[in-house]
Amino acid sequence: MTLPATLLDRLRAIFPGGELSTSDAVRNECAHDNSRYRALPELVVFPTGHDQVEALVRACREHRVPLTARGGGTSSTGASVPMAGGVVANFMRMNRILRIDPDNRLAVVEPGVSNEALQQALAPYGFFWAPDPGSAPWCTVGGNLACNASGPHAVKYGSTRDNVLGLAAVAGSGKSFRCGTHTTKSAIGYDLTRLVVGSEGTLAVITEATLKLTPRPAAVRTLRATYRDVASAARAVTRIMAQPATPCALEFMDALALKLARDHQPEAGVPAAEALLMIELDGAPDTLDGATAAIEAAARVDGLVQLEVARDEAQTRALWAARKALSLAQRSVTQHKINEDVVVPVSRLPELVDGVRALSEKHAVPIVSFGHAGNGNLHVNLLPRDVDEIERAYAALPELFALVLALDGTISGEHGIGVVKREFMPLALEPATLELMRNIKAAFDPDGILNPGKLLP
Repeated sequence: MTLPATLLDRLRAIFPGGELSTSDAVRNECAHDNSRYRALPELVVFPTGHDQVEALVRACREHRVPLTARGGGTSSTGASVPMAGGVVANFMRMNRILRIDPDNRLAVVEPGVSNEALQQALAPYGFFWAPDPGSAPWCTVGGNLACNASGPHAVKYGSTRDNVLGLAAVAGSGKSFRCGTHTTKSAIGYDLTRLVVGSEGTLAVITEATLKLTPRPAAVRTLRATYRDVASAARAVTRIMAQPATPCALEFMDALALKLARDHQPEAGVPAAEALLMIELDGAPDTLDGATAAIEAAARVDGLVQLEVARDEAQTRALWAARKALSLAQRSVTQHKINEDVVVPVSRLPELVDGVRALSEKHAVPIVSFGHAGNGNLHVNLLPRDVDEIERAYAALPELFALVLALDGTISGEHGIGVVKREFMPLALEPATLELMRNIKAAFDPDGILNPGKLLP
C-alpha cells in the first residue's frame, strides 16, 4: 500500500529526525520475526514516549492505515510481522525502567526494555520478574505481555498475566487509558489488564507496564531423573506436582530430544533414556533439604532409571547440559524447524507424546517433544530437512492440534496465535466465544488498524 502524503507529513512531524525511517534496510529489518512469515511495512517509527504513540494511533486511524507494534522480533507465530503493510512502531528505543519499588514489590517499565536487562536491574534489590522465556536476552517486556510468553518458571510463579499489575496503553480508537492498580488485590470491574496481556497488539498499544516482583530465592536445588517410558515420567510429574513444595522448573525431554542433544554434544553426558525430567526447587536453605527429599521420593515411581541430585553449581550445570544442548542440536538438523507449543492436562502427557510419535511415523518427519511438564506445556518441534518433508510437516499440523484438543488441551501455551495458528482458532473455540472476542476487538479498535490479520480468524 502507498501511504497518503498527508499522513506522511503528519508522521514526520510526530517523529522528527531519526525517529522515522523509510529506508529499505530498516523496513526489511522489521519485515520478519522468528517465523517463516515476511511482509514489508511502508515505514518504521521509533516512539520514545506515550504522547507520540497516542498521536501515531490517531493518525493511522484517521487514514485507515495498519499499525503493528514490534519489540525484539522473537515471535515464532508471525505476531509482529506487518502482514497488511502500513506502519511498524518499533519500541526498542522506549526502553526505560521508570521505577523499582522493592517495598511494594513492583517495577514500572516501558515496553522496549529487554527481559534480561530488567532482571539485571532487579538483582541488586533481591527481586526478579517471574517470566523467563528462552529468548530473554533479546525479547522485550512488551513482547512478553503481547503474547503472554512465560517460560519454565510459570509452573510455580504463574504466567506473564499473573505477574502484571497494571498498564498504560492506547486503544485502536486512539484513546489513552490506564488499567490495573499498584496492589495485588483489586475488585473494581472488568480486568482489562489481563485482557490486553496476550492480545498480541490487536486491541491496544502498551506504553507502560507495572510488574509484580518476586523475591529472589536464597538457594536452588536441581534434580535430574530418567525413565524407561513417558508414562512413568508422567506419573512422576503428577506426584511431584502434588507435593506442598512446588518446583520452580519441571522440564521434560523425550527420547528423540535426548538423542539429538547427545549426538550434537557428546561431552555433555546426556543420558540415553525414553524420557527425562529436570526438576528445580528454590527457597530458603533451611527448608530445601526437606522439600528436595519429598520431591525425590515423588520422582521414584516404577520405571525410574536414574535419579541424580546436584550438590553444587558445577553439578547443576552438568545436569542442565542436556536441556541446554537441545536448541543448538535442533538447528544442526534443520533450518526449517516448525516450533509449536501445546498444552494438555499433565495426566495426558503420555497420550500426547505417543500421538506425536504416531504423527512422526505417519508423515515421515522427525518430531521432538520437550518443555514445561509441570503445567503440561510441551514444545512439539517438527524438524523437516527438505522440501518434501516441509510439505508433510505442515500437513501434520492440523492433526497435531486435533490431537491436543481431543486430550482436553489448548493449541498454545505461551507462543500465542499470530498468523500460524489463526486458522485453527475455530477448532479451539466455539462460535459464540469467537463472536464475543470480535466484539471486544471492535470496541477497542473500531476500524481494525491494530495488527490486522492476527489472532482472530
